[in-house]
Amino acid sequence: MSDSDLHTPDGIRVEMIDVRGQMLRVAIKSGDDALPPLLMFNGIGANLELGFPFLTELTNRRAILFDVPGVGGSPMASLPYRPSTLARMSKHLLEILEIGEVDVSGVSWGGGLAQQFARQYPNICRRLILVSTSTGWTMVPGKPNVLSKMSSIKRYTDKGYMRSIAAEIYGGAFRGDDTLINQHAAGMKPSSNAGYMMQLLAMTGWTSVPWLWRLKQPTLVVSGTDDPLIPVANAKLLARLIPNSRLELIDDGHLFVVTDPKATADLIEGFLLEEAL
Repeated sequence: MSDSDLHTPDGIRVEMIDVRGQMLRVAIKSGDDALPPLLMFNGIGANLELGFPFLTELTNRRAILFDVPGVGGSPMASLPYRPSTLARMSKHLLEILEIGEVDVSGVSWGGGLAQQFARQYPNICRRLILVSTSTGWTMVPGKPNVLSKMSSIKRYTDKGYMRSIAAEIYGGAFRGDDTLINQHAAGMKPSSNAGYMMQLLAMTGWTSVPWLWRLKQPTLVVSGTDDPLIPVANAKLLARLIPNSRLELIDDGHLFVVTDPKATADLIEGFLLEEAL
């Protein structure tokens, strides 16, 4: 069933797909069939529309992005889930789409899910991109007042509240350009309280530290130098623990994927086209 959202950019289709009993709202960007698609995982509470600016800047790469259960247009899951559950659900989605190999990226909360997918399905995940993310509960935390605002679903249900706190929680370009905040808020769709809480609970107690050293995929770790939510020390830790990794620091905040989608897309596509290390 096709999505009727009139704001979907050219080259992207949005549809509802039944993944073994769980309906998922999925965005699929067209591109070169000879290249592995990019499977993307969004941040907590983020609907797939928030990824459209980045998707439209990809020049030749197919991409897949979906609303996790209880977020955006995907209905709630019948049971609580863990990162391993969502990784398995993503694998089943790829099977439905007849895709056998992908590159995987994850932003913030979605970065944990990307790490889990790479560990769980090393034969499917060719390369890994970790953006503004951490190792889970073992992370170097941001400031308590910033984390308390981030943990509230109000930033996704109240656009005025989002505008009032965006500079404080996201840092970087949001600090000096109100138009960026307005554009980001315009793309938001409210998540349910239950869906947001389910995402928070999914990562409770989860950490990738014990097994990051076993990841074989070439990995790009990218972080903003002015990230109040997930300080840059977390990216440095990821790059140190993942054997075949490279660290790139961006002079921006937590959501440089949103504030400068073209530069981010260029960086990621360049990494994906590199020869194997």
